[in-house]
Amino acid sequence: MRRDSSGRTERFLRTTGQHAAVEPDAFTAGSYVLSIGGAEQSHVNLAQPAEIFYEYLRRIGHVVDLAAPAGQAIRALHLGAGALTLARYIQATRPGSVQYAVELERELLDFVLQQLPLPEGTDLHQVIGDARDALAGFGGDPAFDVVILDIFSGPEAPAHIACAGFYREARAVLSPDGVLIVNVGDEPGLTLVRSQVAALREVMPDVAAFAESGMFAGRHPGNIILAGTQWPWPAAWSTELTARGPHPGTVLAGVDLDQLTG
Repeated sequence: MRRDSSGRTERFLRTTGQHAAVEPDAFTAGSYVLSIGGAEQSHVNLAQPAEIFYEYLRRIGHVVDLAAPAGQAIRALHLGAGALTLARYIQATRPGSVQYAVELERELLDFVLQQLPLPEGTDLHQVIGDARDALAGFGGDPAFDVVILDIFSGPEAPAHIACAGFYREARAVLSPDGVLIVNVGDEPGLTLVRSQVAALREVMPDVAAFAESGMFAGRHPGNIILAGTQWPWPAAWSTELTARGPHPGTVLAGVDLDQLTG
């Protein structure tokens, strides 16, 4: 691990052979950016962990808010840890929550926790390993109010996770009122998004997609948030998510979502 004069700290990740770096955000005091392989991956505001900078993470946070009202402690499972931005958000808005973070890169999780400490009182359990293997370790106990998957990145999505079988196993660890939230980073054409909507629809009783409005045209790369519920998707949730932003935002559900599956 090495640190330069700007405050940037780097660590080599043995599993992928890439370098992770944490450096101060020059525009927001108390904030830091995590990069992996030279690409910005996460943003953390240590001073205000309830504030989320990246738009796609803010959208996930809004879905969490609808699934589990703020102020009530929940159980959350994060598949893909990053800088633990959402774990910090859940602790800040729902103190006492019990959270699990699954990360393939042991060095990454150690590095993040060393450089960017979690809010005081955070109850976070670390699981090092593959996301699908980790699900099996929970024994199918329906315990989690939210399961958040943030691993996918376009054509590099691991096939054993980007499938209905994986989502079936993820649903098995949800509580009866739990919600499965999936961030899909995709390229123009939205090939991965379309396949994941279809896979989720095989498993979850209802599915919705939430993103910046222009993303659904499939003309540029970006992130689309998929949410699987174990009951019919509430129309009021679409209205609320659209109102919360970031703007402009669109929610597709029901027959409107068919455009993403052909």
